[in-house]
Amino acid sequence: MAKHRIGLWMYENCGGQDIERKIVAQLQEREIEAIGGLNLAHASAYDSSIFCNGHMLDELDLFFSYNAGQQSPFQVYLYQTLNTMMPMINNYDSFALTEDKFRTAHRLKKNNIPTTDYIVCSKNNIEQLKEHMRFWQGKAICKPVDGWGGNGIIKLEHERDLDLLTPYITQQHAPQFYLERVIENDFTDYRVDIVDNKFVACYGRKAAPGSWKTNVTSGGSVIMREPVPEVVELALKAAKVTGLEVAGVDIIYDIEHQQYVVIEVNGIPAFATPEQEKFGLNFNDTKIKYLVDLIDRTVNKSNQPTTISPDIALSFHEPVMNPSLHTEVPSV
Repeated sequence: MAKHRIGLWMYENCGGQDIERKIVAQLQEREIEAIGGLNLAHASAYDSSIFCNGHMLDELDLFFSYNAGQQSPFQVYLYQTLNTMMPMINNYDSFALTEDKFRTAHRLKKNNIPTTDYIVCSKNNIEQLKEHMRFWQGKAICKPVDGWGGNGIIKLEHERDLDLLTPYITQQHAPQFYLERVIENDFTDYRVDIVDNKFVACYGRKAAPGSWKTNVTSGGSVIMREPVPEVVELALKAAKVTGLEVAGVDIIYDIEHQQYVVIEVNGIPAFATPEQEKFGLNFNDTKIKYLVDLIDRTVNKSNQPTTISPDIALSFHEPVMNPSLHTEVPSV
């Protein structure tokens, strides 16, 4: 009989089912039962308990959620409540933080981690945005703070573009408007996977010809990249500052300022697809091992919910690990 039980909700396509089977099998070897298919969008809560697919989730020792494509507002709503009852991977506070581009960039800036320059203000205060755009030579990237996969991102080439965009801005439900400085780069990036503060893998994405977006869902393609120590160290710092147990850190090289810059921290970074594994991305087994180790260690500790520290500067004296080398797909 298993000593512990955890809940699991993973994406199913692009190799997701095989990944889940491997995770479940390795957990069974450690006497941990994993109950799959627990989509919180189908759950309900009453009498101080949460139920999903006939299971009382209160009886679980941990919940692992890993599905960007089917994420819904109600699912996220219960995610927050469930994390007050048991450990979650990722913990809700860090998940919510990294779902918001402004809050993530702000956290990174507060901890002296190189990231893109930004401005956020009320959508009714466009003049503030114009002042910043003049400072940025009239160029900026307009982003929804909660978007993923490159969706909703608009590149502004001149201050007048902001005037043309104003009707669109005022119609949006969000009260804020968010701009980032355009970073001169070679239209490639680094994606560094981190699990449990350990380096898993480093690869990259390259924008399609004529495009500047590297996201695979926006037409970009995956490329092989060497795990540059400076890039890996920067990714480890970003993951630690945001508090994510599982993170995918996107980094580009800022040609103007001659430095690597974190542009995004993702809480649901993709496993390699079967096609990508054939291409040479062979980090899935390492990622699964680190994840199973993390789950094992967590359920064998107290069942207190995981939290992250407040916005305070952190010290990074730990040695860098030597590299071991939001369709329904997670963030890529």
